[in-house]
Amino acid sequence: MSAPAARPRTVPCGLRLQWDEAVTAYDFGPGHPMDPVRLALTMRLVEAFGIPDAPGVTVGAAAPAGDSTLRLVHDQAYIDAVRRTAAHWDDPAGQDVRRGLGTEDNPAFAAMHTASALIAGQSVAAAEAVWPAPGTPGDRPRPLHAVNVAGGLHHAMPERASGFCVYNDAALAVARLLELGVERVAYVDVDVHHGDGVQHVFWNDPRVLTVSVHEHPATLFPQTGWPGETGGPDAPGSAANVPLPAGTGDAGWLRAFHATVPELLAAFRPQVLVTQHGADTHVEDPLAHFAVSLDAQRAMAEALHDLAHRYADGRWVALGGGGYAVVDVVPRIWTHLTAIAAGRPLDPESDTPAEWRAEVYRRTRRQAPLRMTDGRHPVVWPDFAEGGYDPADRLDQAILAARREVFPYHGLLP
Repeated sequence: MSAPAARPRTVPCGLRLQWDEAVTAYDFGPGHPMDPVRLALTMRLVEAFGIPDAPGVTVGAAAPAGDSTLRLVHDQAYIDAVRRTAAHWDDPAGQDVRRGLGTEDNPAFAAMHTASALIAGQSVAAAEAVWPAPGTPGDRPRPLHAVNVAGGLHHAMPERASGFCVYNDAALAVARLLELGVERVAYVDVDVHHGDGVQHVFWNDPRVLTVSVHEHPATLFPQTGWPGETGGPDAPGSAANVPLPAGTGDAGWLRAFHATVPELLAAFRPQVLVTQHGADTHVEDPLAHFAVSLDAQRAMAEALHDLAHRYADGRWVALGGGGYAVVDVVPRIWTHLTAIAAGRPLDPESDTPAEWRAEVYRRTRRQAPLRMTDGRHPVVWPDFAEGGYDPADRLDQAILAARREVFPYHGLLP
């Protein structure tokens, strides 16, 4: 299947941008890669470009997710353990390491429960914005799109924290959509790490298709996401994994995506598309091994926007995720994502606003990037489905493996 054609670049779609400054309390402490400054700098850049004031855009905060909502995914015993660990954030004896709390990846902090529940609440509210509950007043237009850049904490499991993630807001957004009566939800994860927590939660649920395009598990945490992971006995084909070799760059990353994801979505026919946009695929990210540019990441966001309109009637919930180049990469790509969701994409050649560069220096004592591009012009390699592939190429071997494992479940291969 060929890459989707670009949608008109200045058509407002309606956007609900979920934001509460208090999400920056999700802070594992000095020296931890998950520095919350990345969230603050993203929102300052979004504001500097005037995106919140664009037609059809609303910005607001939701309440933290309560226990009844968190239990859509997480065990109550785990929720209680998060609270206890937060209360004993400075006392290792009171931290539940067996549940991944108080570990090197997930150090305890005082706001561990409240900040995590707040982020989860924003993602649940994003889901409700694009698919409101029955009886919700309909006196104003509903947004087609919703964004929570603080979300995308896709590694958290029902009973434990994992990989910098305490509550799995992405899985909670999907679970809330199902609770509201959505019959088919597609979740597409383009973080460099496998979306293992979301896959685990919906492993045996035929209502949810989880697709993850990530670095090969042989070289990166969490060492899952092999092509043969295709769903549980009651939901064969409900999980699709496209693990790519370390060193994959722009053309290969986009090629793998376009050789798998559009066909799966066309076959599954989701009513809502939920996406996770981890920025850690970037060549400058310190925790992974891809060589992707900001410009390819932007092309990926454009492609997912198009697929939401093509296959999900435009209903799109977009979340943040990983990303540890907290000045040079994360704020720029998630600002592009937000602008795309608003139907007002930014010219990649735009200069970053001077007031934002000053804010970056004030907060980090680092120089900010000057433009909204890395100066790259990524293209997709020849159409894979029509035979334009090299069976000796490692990337094409990875694509073939993913297609052969999951496509037959969707009637896509003989």
